[in-house]
Amino acid sequence: MEIVLVPAFWLNARAWEQVTPTIEAAGHHTHPLTLPGLEAVSAPRAGIGVAEHVAAITAAVDAAGDRGARDVVLVGHSGGGPLANAALDARPDRVARIVFVDSAPLPPGGVIPSGLEPVDGEVALPAWDDFEDEDLVGLDDELRAAFRRDAVPEPGDVVTGAIELRDDARRRAVPATVIACEFPEADLRRWVASGEDFCRELGALDRYDVVELPTGHWPMFTRPADLGAAIAEAAAR
Repeated sequence: MEIVLVPAFWLNARAWEQVTPTIEAAGHHTHPLTLPGLEAVSAPRAGIGVAEHVAAITAAVDAAGDRGARDVVLVGHSGGGPLANAALDARPDRVARIVFVDSAPLPPGGVIPSGLEPVDGEVALPAWDDFEDEDLVGLDDELRAAFRRDAVPEPGDVVTGAIELRDDARRRAVPATVIACEFPEADLRRWVASGEDFCRELGALDRYDVVELPTGHWPMFTRPADLGAAIAEAAAR
């Protein structure tokens, strides 16, 4: 399978460097993405919003594998999950499965939940004290220093922009996997059953499964090989 890897806020293709070897060892091809405006701290971010990021992911889907086959697995981490889901909406005939890493799809018109406000058109990586303790499990001082060194400000219009979706039936028919890091499967199923807002679109999918990978919000740093194995297993289904 062709595995397109969509990073979360502040990250680019480098975030997947320790994850891809495990996926490729399982026989898949990986395509880690750097989305527009995330190339470097010095990169221009003006005029880059949700549409530009979704277009970049969609182009990666088009470029991967055989365009006549359903041979792409889309993987989105955190805020990259709803963006990947929007690309799935654009190419439901190319994607065999979508994988949400500590993430979930949004309904049409949804905004990626972050509680963050842009400053001068961008959002920098917040101080660690601004995160919940559950987010930071496994992220020791060395990993935090490396993350902050490599972090790139997120384009503000991506943080505040709405997700546009059009093909509900075909998008929701594509099988999904949630790799749950900060919460167990039982909690997620309960939230879906009770109609919690952030799980409503997940509950509308035709089918999804859950893989527990207990750690903090950035498993590509804290458990990279295990994350790679979970993605490879999902792709093999």
